[in-house]
Amino acid sequence: MATIKIKQIKSKIGSSERQKRTLEALGLRKLNSTVEHEATPQIEGMVRKVAHLVSVEK
Repeated sequence: MATIKIKQIKSKIGSSERQKRTLEALGLRKLNSTVEHEATPQIEGMVRKVAHLVSVEK
């Protein structure tokens, strides 16, 4: 399966608790941190929920 690279580009301060937990579940703990995940429907759904805080590379 294809992998996607997710980078946190905006701070989670001021975001809802649900969005903060979604970032942590993706493995993003600090600003400018980057993680790689397989492009599953579950991961893509999580990315859509926090799309305003992250950037994605295919």
